[in-house]
Amino acid sequence: MRRSARRTRTVSWRREGATVVVSIPASMSRTEERRWVDEALRRLERSDARRRPGRRAGDADLAARADALARAHLDPIAPDGPWPRPASVRWTRPMRTRWASCTPAEATIRVSERLRDVPGWVLDHVLVHELVHLREPGHGPAFRAAEAAYPRSERAIGYLEGLSAGAGPEITGTDEGTDDTEDA
Repeated sequence: MRRSARRTRTVSWRREGATVVVSIPASMSRTEERRWVDEALRRLERSDARRRPGRRAGDADLAARADALARAHLDPIAPDGPWPRPASVRWTRPMRTRWASCTPAEATIRVSERLRDVPGWVLDHVLVHELVHLREPGHGPAFRAAEAAYPRSERAIGYLEGLSAGAGPEITGTDEGTDDTEDA
């Protein structure tokens, strides 16, 4: 909490590392101070939840997100009805070389828990990538065209490449192989 004699009417807040700093006018009462601190924490938590949807999401939330993405981005481009849906979508312990994987024969998608803290649009790209594998097993032109139905794919790929570089040699991104388990 920072009180300022120069501040007369406005309240602001920001993070400084793990600490939330709330700046208020020096003339504000303790009751108003408590109300603004509570409000700042509530808004920051809501903002974090929007930006980092995986933090609290369970498997059911992940599956619902995948279904919504398929409806919004893939169903409109599917030539013969709705895009195939996975039988399961679930978080899995951190994978050593992949962000996620799909087994088309079983229609299962697994997403590394390392992605719990990425922005929502990055998680969405990974889910779309794996959903595309339900119809396109390889990473050929048809796959890339379908993957591009998600408008932020290129940006998300760049984000993941940067995250991979920061993580060291462990995560290599995509495996261009065509075995039964495709990955992002």
